[in-house]
Formats: sequence, C-alpha cells, structure tokens
Amino acid sequence: MRSLFVRDEREAAVEQGGDRLAYLVVSYGLLLVVAYRSLVERQASWDLLALVLLGGIVSVGYRMTRRALSRNALVLIGLTTAICVVVGALVALGVRA
Repeated sequence: MRSLFVRDEREAAVEQGGDRLAYLVVSYGLLLVVAYRSLVERQASWDLLALVLLGGIVSVGYRMTRRALSRNALVLIGLTTAICVVVGALVALGVRA
C-alpha cells in the first residue's frame, strides 16, 4: 500500500523510539505483575512471563535475520541466558538463600 505522504528520517526515528519505549513499558509492567502475583498472592504467572520471554526472542530473532546483532549483544544474551538457567535450576530445586 502506498503511503499518503512522504516520511522523513526524523519521523521514522521518533516512531521507532516510541515503539521501543512502549515495548519497555509493557515488558517491565508484565514483570511487575508477575512479581506481585508471585510474592503477594502466591500465584504462578507463567503465561505472562512467557509473553515477556517471547517478546525478547522475537526481538533478537528479528535482529539476527537482519544481521544487526553485535558481538556485545550476543555476549550479553549468552550471559543473561546462563544466569537464568542457574536461577531457574535453583528455584526448581527449592534452594533458598
């Protein structure tokens, strides 16, 4: 579909910035809801946590297909994954601090 008007680079950058900010608000908002349900209501919210993880996976996958993922980002993703695996194993085993 053809655009009704020509967009400049500034407008595209502002739109991308807004999308990035919205993604952060939704992701961290879902994490807060998961933490609240877990700590206060003693409920598991795996479905909401899965949405946060799925959003991250889609973002990384999109960047990988566009070949726009730096070495630093890959190292950070690897470290984050390793920490999540360790913490997840500790939680699954019931180890308390």
